[in-house]
Amino acid sequence: MRRDIALGRSFVQAFTQADRSLFTALAGGRPLLDPVLPRLSHAADHGLLWWGVAGALGATKGRRRPAAARALIGLGVASVLANGPAKLVFRRDRPPTHGIPPLRRLSRDLTTFSFPSGHAASAAAFATGVALDAPGAAVPVAALAAAVAFSRVYVGVHYPGDVAAGILLGIGAGLLTTKVMPRRPWVPARASPASAWAPALPEGEGLTVVVNARSGPGNHSDLLAVLRADLPRAEVVEVGPADDMAAALTTAASTSRVLGIAGGDGSINAAAQVALARGMPLAVFPAGTLNHFAADLGLVGAGDSVQAVREGSAVAVDLGRADGISAVFDRFSRIFVNTASLGGYPDMVAVRERFERRIGKWPAMMIALCWVLRNEPPFDVEIDTERRQVWLIFVGNGVYRPDGFAPTYRNRLDESLLDLRIVDASAPLARLRLVGAVLTGRLGRSRVYEQRTVERVLISSRAPGPLPFACDGEVTEGVERIVITPSGARLIVYRPRRPGDGDGAAPGPGARRPLARTFSRRGAEAG
Repeated sequence: MRRDIALGRSFVQAFTQADRSLFTALAGGRPLLDPVLPRLSHAADHGLLWWGVAGALGATKGRRRPAAARALIGLGVASVLANGPAKLVFRRDRPPTHGIPPLRRLSRDLTTFSFPSGHAASAAAFATGVALDAPGAAVPVAALAAAVAFSRVYVGVHYPGDVAAGILLGIGAGLLTTKVMPRRPWVPARASPASAWAPALPEGEGLTVVVNARSGPGNHSDLLAVLRADLPRAEVVEVGPADDMAAALTTAASTSRVLGIAGGDGSINAAAQVALARGMPLAVFPAGTLNHFAADLGLVGAGDSVQAVREGSAVAVDLGRADGISAVFDRFSRIFVNTASLGGYPDMVAVRERFERRIGKWPAMMIALCWVLRNEPPFDVEIDTERRQVWLIFVGNGVYRPDGFAPTYRNRLDESLLDLRIVDASAPLARLRLVGAVLTGRLGRSRVYEQRTVERVLISSRAPGPLPFACDGEVTEGVERIVITPSGARLIVYRPRRPGDGDGAAPGPGARRPLARTFSRRGAEAG
């Protein structure tokens, strides 16, 4: 035992001596970088540099926006750990500054402890967060992070060992963000192949694309340029705010072999109903704000859709179906490609999407959940003959990942199952227990939250007035009673060939298929 202690002390002494020698060599070197590194080090104070980088990433498209949100979360975790408990545990003094050139020193001496470097931890955490969601953008960000980390030695406020420890801590904090903000897979959702039912249109002849000018940013000039250049014989119909989308889709389908839609999930829902009714394939050109359905298909942009149409490559995907009695006691039937929801969930989605593009999905989800729990009263329903008092009901077309209130993606689009999620309001202290379960990662064990995979769900209002109801984000006038099942038919959708699509022919449009086995998962202990 004494020998082990002695060896440990010898190692610490050797490391400390080498660390100080390396510091002297780096911090007292030639002043080649004096005009740059001191200013860069100062810019990273309080994370201001990284907030600026996050703003630049958030102003772009694609995965850089969630990457910026993840990076800021990692930065916050790393900063708290490095500047709080870690420094208090190790209590290492700052390096002496007498050997540092005067022009290189900071304007004031630091009085906090040295180990680990908070600047290095924050920089590494930010770069790791970006790398997890946007590897292409991570290269320049990592270079900037490395320069910030080195600058802390260069200006004489940290030993190299402090910086190395900070980098390791920051990488760990960045990886930790996947526990609260799961990553969407790079591989698109699996679906049944259906190319036999989708004609190849090398120049777009027989394709009519309806463009919803109200979707997304509202400016689709780039999309229109791609369509006219790569599918010159396709017909393009732009639908403005004063035009009737349903009529435009019906007219387009009546004169085409393939119906195309450029818009968000609500537009895709409307087009899917027309395409399914006519037994024709659908070409989706993502042009909305979030494009959930296109993301599950693996369609990053219009180029992917163009490639699939020219190749005649398509898959068959499930649809959800909702049949019931509306708020005015009329019978109605609707399909949905992504989700259906009742109660406070439509409002929660609206609040979440208001903040999602700026701060990321998971932080926005927490804001939306708190807003709903504070402002929305629970409602009385009957779910499959069981009387319940609930806040939210979510029904997904297929099994969504991850668990919880921010379902983001599906691994498969051909499971013939529904993902049912319920927030119960009858338990004591339900609001407090629910928020606590979300923050501590114990939502799956909370009795306030229930998640099941089913083949059918019947929901009826047991209180005066209809239940708020939404399909694919489009809010309706509400329902009195509704039955939700997987649709008896699949939709044929173009997408480029993917390794996970499998082999063999898929059932054609309108073909029925057997339902899969039901299983369930619900909380086993109090949250």
